[in-house]
Amino acid sequence: MSDIRPLKVFVIGGGASGMMAALAARYKGADVTILERNPRVGKKILATGNGRCNYTNVNLSANCYHGKNPDFVYGALSAFDVSKTIGFFEKLGIAPRVEEGGKVFPMSGQASSVLDLLRYELEKTGVNVICEAFVKDVKKTKKGFRLQLEDGRSLEADRVILACGGKAMPSTGSDGNGYDLARKLGHKIVDIFPALVQLKLEGNFFKQIDGVKFVGTAEVLSGGKALARDRGDILFANYGVSGPPILQISRKAGELLQEKKEAILKISIIDDMGRKELDGFLEKRIKHMPERSLDFSLVGFVNKRLIPVLLKESGIENIKMPVRELSAKDRRKIVNILTDWSFKIRGTKSWPSAQVTAGGVDTDQIDPFTMESALVKGLYFCGEIVDIDGACGGFNLQWAWSSGYVAGSSAASR
Repeated sequence: MSDIRPLKVFVIGGGASGMMAALAARYKGADVTILERNPRVGKKILATGNGRCNYTNVNLSANCYHGKNPDFVYGALSAFDVSKTIGFFEKLGIAPRVEEGGKVFPMSGQASSVLDLLRYELEKTGVNVICEAFVKDVKKTKKGFRLQLEDGRSLEADRVILACGGKAMPSTGSDGNGYDLARKLGHKIVDIFPALVQLKLEGNFFKQIDGVKFVGTAEVLSGGKALARDRGDILFANYGVSGPPILQISRKAGELLQEKKEAILKISIIDDMGRKELDGFLEKRIKHMPERSLDFSLVGFVNKRLIPVLLKESGIENIKMPVRELSAKDRRKIVNILTDWSFKIRGTKSWPSAQVTAGGVDTDQIDPFTMESALVKGLYFCGEIVDIDGACGGFNLQWAWSSGYVAGSSAASR
């Protein structure tokens, strides 16, 4: 048995899922090579969690994932779950710290420490890493696969794992090349679009309120129905709106825009009072300061840069009138805009701003328990190239680790 040649496994892409796939295959005894187009592996990891690397989440569930078939994640996530992920990284040297919302970070607070330890493990276990190696073609042969590199090199493999990422953050090397390779091998690509991304809104006043930040609630609506909702720090920008809640709900907005459906963003600047309570609060406030101008009467209650825009959007022309002259009807208009300010979503920011890619290789053509292609024997997929994307909070990295582990382990099995 010892004379049997180890399987030659090539992993295309040295991101989170590719490194995990390479290690999993190596642990099973395969001869593993990572082909990475960048000068170094793991570039995108350094940008995750604001440079702190939110590498998993203890509140993991399949509800945190999207795609044509979100249940596809069960296979990989059950094989390599959160506890196995935390245990794996603890063995490498990463002490976990669980923070708000179940987010798990390294105690070092540095994404670079996660990458340093992964690179150390690749070297220690004998994974061959070839950087600045751009794969332009993969062909199935009788014996396995032939990989054609842009620089003219040709490599032979028994098994191939596509871990090329999506199109989000192209500066890290993700430019959608993996989809071309998958297509050439006969795979269908579910339409891709940016996710975990800022929203562009219709309106000509955003330059006035660029940089205004508040804690509130954001919802995406279509046909009068609320389809996604989140709360937290919301930030106006010159193109529209940003902040963690916006990123969380942007996937639904992108989906509606892809389908050419109405996409409305509703923002509640004051979300801790009902309309009736807020109306009573404003009425009482006005009685205390009847001589102040309407716009100045809201200073100390609402961000002062927002006040002129809010009042004009409420349909109130004279924002300098003494506040005592404000009618009950106009007061209710202010209440409406503070609790239910609606905008037409005209688009999302593009790939350089997106944290993740929605869409990808159709999961109908992949075995969820092995990550092997249903069309090409010996070809495996993992990470962002697959039509699975997660919510903000460590879920996308968990998918990378889980799918990478399953793809690598399966690719190394005879």
